[in-house]
Amino acid sequence: MRHEITIKNLDDIDRAAKEFLSGIGNNKIIAFYARMGAGKTTFTTALCRLLGVKEDAVSSPTFAIVNEYRDASGEPVFHFDFYRITRLSEALDIGFYDYVDSGYLCLIEWPENIEDILPEETLKVTIRVNPDESRTLEWES
Repeated sequence: MRHEITIKNLDDIDRAAKEFLSGIGNNKIIAFYARMGAGKTTFTTALCRLLGVKEDAVSSPTFAIVNEYRDASGEPVFHFDFYRITRLSEALDIGFYDYVDSGYLCLIEWPENIEDILPEETLKVTIRVNPDESRTLEWES
């Protein structure tokens, strides 16, 4: 089944994040495909805010590769940014499989850089920038 959510502007992002969370089912590994500046980190921040993560804790893990947050119930949320990854071994060195096998939510930016090691059950979400600067999230379930 094909899913689509349009985010009209930043004022609309919390509604879209809530709709997204209710539409992903039991998926725990979410990969966001989008060009630079499309809003991957902004949308991840909105998701984390709805999950009860302290907003000031959320930041792009571009240099750290992975950030770990805690949701409202104290459960981990893992946020990856593989923009700087040039070799799969770099992702493996941080224990990538330990994270994705943990059963906790894993939000992945720049998954195209580690495509060969993404688990089969990864939910692949595309964020498209529309001509009016709105964003559209698309995925198949």
